[in-house]
Amino acid sequence: MSATLRWRLLVVFFASRLYSADQPANTFPGVNWEIRSPERLGLSVAKLNALQKLVGGRGCVVRHGYVAHAWGDQSRSADVASAFKPLLSTLLVLAVQEGKLQSVDDLVVVADSRLKTLNDGKDGGITWRHLASQTSGYGLAESPGAAYAYNDFAITLYYDTLMQKVYQLPSFEVLKTRLAEPLQFEDRFTFDAFGPNDRPGRLALSVRDFARFGLLILRGGEWKGRRTLDSDLLRLTLVSPIPASIPLSSGQEAAMLPGQRSMGGGKTITRVGPGYYSFNWWLNRTNAQGQRLFADAPADTVVASGHGGKRALWIIPSFYLVVSWNDSVIEDHDQSPGNPRTKMNQAAKLMVEATQFAGGDP
Repeated sequence: MSATLRWRLLVVFFASRLYSADQPANTFPGVNWEIRSPERLGLSVAKLNALQKLVGGRGCVVRHGYVAHAWGDQSRSADVASAFKPLLSTLLVLAVQEGKLQSVDDLVVVADSRLKTLNDGKDGGITWRHLASQTSGYGLAESPGAAYAYNDFAITLYYDTLMQKVYQLPSFEVLKTRLAEPLQFEDRFTFDAFGPNDRPGRLALSVRDFARFGLLILRGGEWKGRRTLDSDLLRLTLVSPIPASIPLSSGQEAAMLPGQRSMGGGKTITRVGPGYYSFNWWLNRTNAQGQRLFADAPADTVVASGHGGKRALWIIPSFYLVVSWNDSVIEDHDQSPGNPRTKMNQAAKLMVEATQFAGGDP
């Protein structure tokens, strides 16, 4: 059996785990999370305490739909930085689900006609998939789909165009009606983490509300018996990494739309992404050198990461586990491929080891 075929079979297996209707204890939180002891949920208290010590800040661990462990102020809402990007892509697929877009491969120029003539028409070929995959070439010399560049100017174009041109609603209203209300967020949520005049689009959530979003993804888009997200569209976002072979952008500048802003970063923030990056999620796959992103995590692990891991949401379907943290001391996400010594990898290892506790009654 070829390596490619083996990997495809693994993808099918783990995708089936992610969307399984018979996950143990198919429980969801109500107005508040229900808390159960780690031991009852088959988790090691010692390993969870070690995870808390390593990560710092504040966080929570959810298994089988129950909070098993939490530290820090659970109600505090704060900026999640780039960990917000998978939530943005979730709002993209919801726009497709609602018929506002036909496909993630629709041309963005349909929503913003100014792209048609930008850079002699080059940017007229940008699709929503390109924006969600950091392969748009926006503000850079490359054509759409030709190279990878972790580009916050392109992400801002993505956010602004989706909210203003596709939904045509205030971003708060989109977040409230599509996710916050259906998932019963407990705490303050906003796309104006630093105020309406400071980088609009910066998402602020509490760790326990971010974990609700993670549980929605873990449960394949279902929430309390209701199909919140189309399972095929959700699956698309989680099994569509950009090729490991895609080149990095040269970084050569090109024109952008008048007044184009950034949410905080530049156009080539990190070289890490090819082989791993899928609709702004980080998948635990391999790069061109065969290095797995997180050496000690299961292959089905899905992560939203911001500020190098300082703010993160982990989803591990094979262990029915969701972990959310913010303001942590971890900042070495980009050093993780093939390196088990990074704090991100150490955290992953502790999560896995926590599930090895003998016992549990979900």
